[in-house]
Amino acid sequence: MSLKEQLTADMKAAMKAGDKQGLGVIRLVNAAIKQREVDERIELDDTQVLAVLDKMVKQRRDSVTQYEAAKREDLAQVERDEITVIERYLPAKLDEAAIGAEIDAAIAATGAAGPADMGKLMGVLKPKLAGKADMGLVSKLVKLRLAS
Repeated sequence: MSLKEQLTADMKAAMKAGDKQGLGVIRLVNAAIKQREVDERIELDDTQVLAVLDKMVKQRRDSVTQYEAAKREDLAQVERDEITVIERYLPAKLDEAAIGAEIDAAIAATGAAGPADMGKLMGVLKPKLAGKADMGLVSKLVKLRLAS
């Protein structure tokens, strides 16, 4: 079952169960996916859907930070609840050791030697780790590996 089919099935289940909060978040996700499909005139595959979900989680984390800075804990909690629902559809995140192993494999495959090769290395890593790891953390770890 594709991710889009899973979202549709979960939306129907949320409607039947009366889960208004979960239903609202799934509708937001479906709307974001549909918007991207219409804008780009393509049918999104699971990898692209994961990218949309990742972006939505990142936006909500930014919102949580801003709401907490403004002392609006009520709004921050709403965003956290939405993050929880969206993360159900994301694969489990890799830990730093697993990310390090992927970086080592990519360095061996590309022959990257220094900071100038970071773009080439990230080009190899991004498709492999998209949705599975925080790309900011991956970038930081790549910089550390290429600097040493």
